[in-house]
Amino acid sequence: MRRLEGRITAITAGGSGMGRASALRFAEEGAHVVVSDVDEDAARQVTEEITSAGGSAVAIRCDVGDNDDIKAMIERIGAEHGVLHVLFNHAGIPGPSGLDVDPETWARTVEINQRSAFFATSFALPLLRKADGKGSIIFTSSVSGVVGSPFSPLYSMTKGGIVLLMKSLAVRLGPDGIRSNAILPAMIETPMLSEFFGRENNADIEDLKKAYNANIPLGRVASPSEIASVAAFLASDDASWVTGVALPVDGGFLAK
Repeated sequence: MRRLEGRITAITAGGSGMGRASALRFAEEGAHVVVSDVDEDAARQVTEEITSAGGSAVAIRCDVGDNDDIKAMIERIGAEHGVLHVLFNHAGIPGPSGLDVDPETWARTVEINQRSAFFATSFALPLLRKADGKGSIIFTSSVSGVVGSPFSPLYSMTKGGIVLLMKSLAVRLGPDGIRSNAILPAMIETPMLSEFFGRENNADIEDLKKAYNANIPLGRVASPSEIASVAAFLASDDASWVTGVALPVDGGFLAK
C-alpha cells in the first residue's frame, strides 16, 4: 500500500534515528522525500538507500538553527515542485539537564527544538496551501512535553511548546485543509538515547535504561521504525480526519 504516492514530503533531521526511519518509510509509501540534515553526508546516505530501493529522494544540508538555511530549503522545494504535501518538523536535541544552564546553550536548545519548527512551518505555508486539502504538518514532541522531565526542565519546556504550537496550527489552518499533529515518543533506540540518559553526571546509562523500562507497560524502548509508521499514518489520507492530536507513542508510559 503506497499511501503517499506522488506527494512531496520534507523531513528535518532526516539523516539518522527516527528521521531516517521516517524518510525510508515515506519513500516506501510512494512519496518524494526531501531529507534535510545538518550532516549532509548522513542525508545523502539516506537518499542513496531510498533511490537504490527504487524510491525518490533528495538530500539537502540544513541547520534548522539558521533561518536562512530553513528558508533556502523551502525555496528549493518550491522551485522544484511548487507544492509541499507533508512537512515533518522532526529536528530536536536533548538539551542540558537541570537549571544551571548558560544562556547560549539555553538559546540553542530553544532554537533547535522550538523556533525551527515555527519558522519552517511559516516558510512552508504557501506551499502547503497548494496541496489541495492534503497538507499535513507533523511535529516530534515527546512524552516530556506533557509530563515533567526529571532530567531537563528546558527540554520539557521546548517540547511542551511544540504541543501548543501544533494545536494552534490545527485550529488556524484547518480551514485551509491543512492538518497539524504531533508525535510524543517515549525513549527510542536511537544514537541520541545515550545522550539523553548521559546528561546526569556519573549516571550509569544501562541502569537508567533498566529503571526506565520498568515504568513502561510494554517493558522496552521502541525502534525508530515504530515512530516512522505513526508518522506515515499521520501524513496519509488514513488520518484525513485527524488534526490537533498529540499522539503518544510510548509503550503505555502515559497510561500509568
